[in-house]
Amino acid sequence: MKLKSGLVLLLLLVFSVGVYAQDTESAAETVDKLKSQLIDVQAHEADLRARVAQLDESLKPENIERSLAGIGSTRPEELRESRRRQLQIEKDGVLAQLRTVETSRQRLETALANAEVLAYQESAKPTQMLSASKPRSYQLLMLGGGSLALLALGGGALFYRRRIKR
Repeated sequence: MKLKSGLVLLLLLVFSVGVYAQDTESAAETVDKLKSQLIDVQAHEADLRARVAQLDESLKPENIERSLAGIGSTRPEELRESRRRQLQIEKDGVLAQLRTVETSRQRLETALANAEVLAYQESAKPTQMLSASKPRSYQLLMLGGGSLALLALGGGALFYRRRIKR
């Protein structure tokens, strides 16, 4: 009974290690994906910062006055106030987006640092290098090792039974 449960456990271990090595993407690929995402987020953040600077410039009273110079009105103060509110609302929206993007960038930087550590650890494991270079031979090696262990257990069990009978 113990032999059967040991055999089942051994076979499960051998096949799960082989399947796990093939299904997951490598940490180096994850690092590459995170780096490209970080570059995109940084570009978006730079665009938002430029837009905030542009809106700050547009919010100056002389620039609001200049933007409404060609428009005639009996209430120019209301027009200037309306334009200022419109620009301020837009600036607040861009600042909210900027805060969200900054948070995303910080999370990506943290995830990238963790992925780089995992990639380093993955590259340091000799069995991982073997499985990455030749996945089929790695499975055969694991299966062969499992078979050898199974034969040793079976031989040991037979030897033990014969010794008890004597």
